[in-house]
Amino acid sequence: MDATSRPALRAVESIVVPDRTHGRVLVLRDPHGVGGADAVLPPPLVPVVALFTGQRTCFEIARNVSAQIGAEFPVAVVVQLAEQLEQGLFLDGPLFREARARVEREFAALTVRPASHSGGAYYRERAALEQYIQQSCLRKEMASASGDGPPTSAPGVMAALVAPHIDPWRGAVGYGYAYGALASAIPDETDTFVLFGTSHAPMREPFALCRKAFDTPLGPVDADVSNIDALAEYADGFDPYADQFNHKREHSIEFQAVFLKAVLPDRAFRIVPILAGLGSHQATGEDPARDRRVSRFLDGVREMVDARPGRVVVVAGADLAHMGPRFGDERSLDASQRASLERADRESLEHAVLHDAGGFWAHVVRDLDARRVCGLAPIWSLLQTLSDGVRGRILHYEQTIDRDDGSLVSHAAVGFYR
Repeated sequence: MDATSRPALRAVESIVVPDRTHGRVLVLRDPHGVGGADAVLPPPLVPVVALFTGQRTCFEIARNVSAQIGAEFPVAVVVQLAEQLEQGLFLDGPLFREARARVEREFAALTVRPASHSGGAYYRERAALEQYIQQSCLRKEMASASGDGPPTSAPGVMAALVAPHIDPWRGAVGYGYAYGALASAIPDETDTFVLFGTSHAPMREPFALCRKAFDTPLGPVDADVSNIDALAEYADGFDPYADQFNHKREHSIEFQAVFLKAVLPDRAFRIVPILAGLGSHQATGEDPARDRRVSRFLDGVREMVDARPGRVVVVAGADLAHMGPRFGDERSLDASQRASLERADRESLEHAVLHDAGGFWAHVVRDLDARRVCGLAPIWSLLQTLSDGVRGRILHYEQTIDRDDGSLVSHAAVGFYR
């Protein structure tokens, strides 16, 4: 790496977090887990990394930043930063591509996907995890005043569920509402769960299947390989396994597998894990239903559900809005703005409750840049699988607020019953 190099930051997750020394820092995370530690950038380096697009040399970047700040920014600092990010596998290039190819091969060879977030987002020890879910999730949901209806008042047999995918520490009550409702309202014959999850890493294709069992501290959850293979036949015009590597570190489905295992400890069941991308549709706002590849694939899911009445339940692991400094906003929302956000979120959810997939999509994409609803694709996909006569009900809505900077993530539990 030298002054003539053109550093290119690859697709990574970026969040802004409080810092005692700098006030705020930018944290770069690898959603695929190819690299090791996160990269932490103090404010003076953020405009530098913003120019790591592969279009400018390090010399040109230094000159551009110097013009922005009105003082000389050394080329050597740009080169040093680029070298550090390259070694950390945050830059696109031969070093990263070689590492990614190796990790992809290793993941492809596995028959069981490891519980990649155990010990971080939830307890690694079985007994501690069981106690946490029972005490802090399932038994606390009834004490929450923000729920729309207790799970015990389910109006019928559950056909589908929208659950959070925020970490279980912060989303305990929401998970309690979602999985308390599921456990009390699915028939004894239910043995398959189709799990739609958000892909937080970019996807090349609209959906990504995974043929691996999911490990959890409570035991592995088997994959329904026969149904997964049958569903792959409906992937007309795209490879449903092209983005299987995205499953390696993705938490949106992992958390659902953990909670299913917790609330159904004695039931033999299998899962069909599907990551929903639909990134190009979200970028343009176009209704994915107009895309034959998308509609054809979801026809396959719906036929799988309809072919085995009562035995297949569809779950979407999906959060709603992400707002505040942590996500790039200038400031956190005040009470009035949070109330306005809740109204907007509930309007979106009302479209979902009414099976209005097109209306749900249109309502969310109109302010997607502001609300950053990361659960848009899996919720929309779930709605496309619902049959006539299924009734939706909002069970719980919550805004989880970061106590350090006021950033928030909203999420909901929504049950669909027949």
